[in-house]
Amino acid sequence: MTDAYQTIRVIDSHTEGEPTRVVVQGGPNLGGGSLASRRTRFQETADDFRRTVILEPRGSEAVVGALLCPPVDPTCVSGVIFFNNTGYLGMCGHGAIGVAVTLAHLGRITPGIHRLETPVGVVEVHLIEPHLVAIENVPSYRYRTKVAVEVETLGTVTGDIAWGGNWFFLVEKSPFPLTFANLRALTDASALVRAALVRNGVTGADGAEIDHIEFFGPAESLSAHSRNFVYCPGGAYDRSPCGTGTSAKLACLAADGKLAPGQPWIQESIIGSRFTGTYRHADNGRIVPTITGRGFICSDAVLIVQPGDPFSQGITGQEPA
Repeated sequence: MTDAYQTIRVIDSHTEGEPTRVVVQGGPNLGGGSLASRRTRFQETADDFRRTVILEPRGSEAVVGALLCPPVDPTCVSGVIFFNNTGYLGMCGHGAIGVAVTLAHLGRITPGIHRLETPVGVVEVHLIEPHLVAIENVPSYRYRTKVAVEVETLGTVTGDIAWGGNWFFLVEKSPFPLTFANLRALTDASALVRAALVRNGVTGADGAEIDHIEFFGPAESLSAHSRNFVYCPGGAYDRSPCGTGTSAKLACLAADGKLAPGQPWIQESIIGSRFTGTYRHADNGRIVPTITGRGFICSDAVLIVQPGDPFSQGITGQEPA
């Protein structure tokens, strides 16, 4: 980015409480090629744009960005690259729902089934009504089960490692009650678990970093099956039940024989919002999850970058005095 006056049009939405910021105009030109290669190009050549859109003072640690791109697959309505306050995501469940309601808001899609291309594969989105979306996620699976790590101040913590579009360490018994009042304790505990995984060399397949931690406990609502707390890569908690995290949970339930194909699983978030998940079997012991949730438009705005703004690329803590 240069010192020239710049405008970026974004549409903000929330999915069950978790914000998504879709860039519809003014984004970087990433050229052609696969979405995975364009995500790499984004990271290597335009990371200042990510910081400008997501970091304070224009954004916040909870916001997930979504850059709309021309798809390679002609059957897809759009390509999308998801990013947050620390980097880039393979897929984002709540973000895909946010993209769908945004495309509907723009008049680019109507109720029905559509396809989105992401860096980790194509996902189907079913716009059931303007605010209700079901996404068929990428194939998901449990990689390892009952992995025990010693965690500072918490002792031995045991969890499963699963892929749902991102890598998760899923802990069945939360170290603290899953209440809103315990956000700080849950966040600190999640950071300690993640540090312990790194310290002990515990990874996903092919050495992939496990960058999401998910704690579970009993649901508060009698009509939900479980309540969760999800710690995201940038240190923020997920306000929604997390689409990729719920997909990872479904993979674990399927592997344990605790949930049949097509049987609904209602996952409650730390703020009480919900996703409904089901799955069908896929090849190689994987499942294809479908996650259903609600999304609502919050704003249609233009971000402005003015010459001389010391925080034109967000507040990073490394600005010159």
